Amino acid sequence: MKDAFGAPQSLLVLGGTSEIGLATARRLIARRTRTVWLAGRPSPALTGAADSLRALGAAVHTVPFDALDTDSHEERLGKIFTEGGPAGDVDMVLLAFGVPGDQARDESDPVAAVRVAQTNYTGAVSAGLVCAGALQAQGHGSLVVLSSVAGERARRADFIYGSSKAGLDAFAQGLGDALHGTGVHVMVVRPGSVRSKRTAGLAEGPLATTPEAVASAIELGLRRRSETVWVPGTLRVVMAAVRHAPRPLFRRLPV
Repeated sequence: MKDAFGAPQSLLVLGGTSEIGLATARRLIARRTRTVWLAGRPSPALTGAADSLRALGAAVHTVPFDALDTDSHEERLGKIFTEGGPAGDVDMVLLAFGVPGDQARDESDPVAAVRVAQTNYTGAVSAGLVCAGALQAQGHGSLVVLSSVAGERARRADFIYGSSKAGLDAFAQGLGDALHGTGVHVMVVRPGSVRSKRTAGLAEGPLATTPEAVASAIELGLRRRSETVWVPGTLRVVMAAVRHAPRPLFRRLPV
């Protein structure tokens, strides 16, 4: 259960090597989180991520998880919620997996484009519903979904990725409405461009942020029981203007 300050004592990260996911886990462990499950494809990176969190004092478990293997989601994720009984309740699920794809390649390779869509949307719908059902069954918990400002309006530069995030964002909002009043809190997080190992060397977008800043915003959003969190916060105003910009003008905006 969450403590008196609303901090989760247990956390499940879907996408166990995600930089934002791990930054969030570190921040919460520094508060009161004591048990962490990292779900991801078995790899040295997943093992190293678990070891780094154990060094901070948390009990960390790794769980084999592949966003594309939706047939396995109910069994593998459901076990996390059922094996420990009441003491094994999961206070927070962070849906942090996703792939950016390669727009230029994916436009000419439909199979690669579909993989982006299946990972970011179909896989997330499957895992999100499994976890939401388990949280509802235990009667409490938060589901935090990492969306993106790219989903607010598809840009020429990354419309395949952006469209997958738009679908995820709409799904998460609807799921939050469906779970309203059940004791389960759904929070959608919309970061801008995030500085990470994956984006090193690439041109940085305006209002770029960091995994640590996103983690801080997630923690604050949990305390406030927010439904939507923008990182940085000024993106809320910026994207309101972008969303309503006439299409001819939108096409001329910097990518």
